[in-house]
Amino acid sequence: MDKLVIQGGIPLSGAVRVSGAKNAALPILCASILVPETLRVQNLPHLRDVTTMLTLLGQMGVEVSLDEKLGVSLDATRVEHRVAPYELVKTMRASILVLGPLVARFGEARVSLPGGCAIGQRPVDQHIKGLEALGAQIEIERGYIHARASRLKGARIEMDLVTVTGTENLMMAATLADGTTVIENAALEPEVADLANCLNAMGARVNGAGTDVITVHGVDRLYAADYRVMPDRIESGTFLAAAAATGGGVRLSGARADILGAVIAKLCEAGAEVEHGEDWVALQSRGKPVAVNARTAPYPAFPTDMQAQLMALNAVADGTSVITETIFENRFMHAQELKRLGAHIDVEGNIAVVQGVERLQGARVMATDLRASASLVIAGLVAEGETLVDRIYHLDRGYECIEEKLGQLGARIKRAN
Repeated sequence: MDKLVIQGGIPLSGAVRVSGAKNAALPILCASILVPETLRVQNLPHLRDVTTMLTLLGQMGVEVSLDEKLGVSLDATRVEHRVAPYELVKTMRASILVLGPLVARFGEARVSLPGGCAIGQRPVDQHIKGLEALGAQIEIERGYIHARASRLKGARIEMDLVTVTGTENLMMAATLADGTTVIENAALEPEVADLANCLNAMGARVNGAGTDVITVHGVDRLYAADYRVMPDRIESGTFLAAAAATGGGVRLSGARADILGAVIAKLCEAGAEVEHGEDWVALQSRGKPVAVNARTAPYPAFPTDMQAQLMALNAVADGTSVITETIFENRFMHAQELKRLGAHIDVEGNIAVVQGVERLQGARVMATDLRASASLVIAGLVAEGETLVDRIYHLDRGYECIEEKLGQLGARIKRAN
């Protein structure tokens, strides 16, 4: 099993390019099911989750062709198997995103229930409720969602809670429905808007994505398109937090400041200086960071996917901070691993109190989920001596060649087996 070995104590410095956004790429790949022609997707990150999704689509009958420019062509003219099996869904919950497109185009789908995960329960009841509102008949059989519909009908759907994948699934399903669909209490995330932009490039009529009310006017069919995935805002935020924690400075090309507002605000509050242009963001540290409080909430508030990275920064900051996690009930598991490096963190329920220390000490730690992995890498970059981060297969789900990119910024980091 691969590990990362980090020799800490070196401020990050230099420039690196941000990859395409995993959380935008996965639903966009699923959107290929909607069209009996070729969808070409550019700026696709090379990640384990992307590979899993391409494997799933390939098993269904989608013809997948990769090129040397981080692009993929998907031809869903023949989709013979309309099933997402448990073996793949259990490794990646985003597999649920094939449900809406399959029902919309083919009138039937069987998708495994994803179950729980390490950071908490993420139920799919909103997906089911929304598809039923669109006219689908749904049964839960032997751990699978079995959905059927002759043709979906436009409807008004009010989501009981904000769900990104739920919004995306229903938005894709509604593109081929008969009539107009209105999704209320929709997720505001930029990745939802990116999916909508891709769907519109394919001939869909989606309005309001990025707001809490999305309107989809159904069309009879969609067409071939060429679409470029947006940059990954969480990867961008992770590199910026790492530079601030190590007392360095980085310039991220291909990054967008307009989708990083809450993260940039916290890093500036911590004492860093941030500049940005149309497709770049740069951060320069001004000494030891200052402790900052944070409360996670759906976009545009501070993202839960940056909570662990901010905790690592706060672990070496001046002062005491309070971090409140409101999205997932079990997302402080990295706190115990940070404490192995010498961090002072007290967790009570969904609140973590972090008292900054003068320095961290290298040690062996274990990653428990994707963003927890990133926090341990940041802590290892700051710590004195050697840190070994185990179980980094989590990291490979969401960060493309992270050790190579950090190496470009001067970090002493290598992958070992």
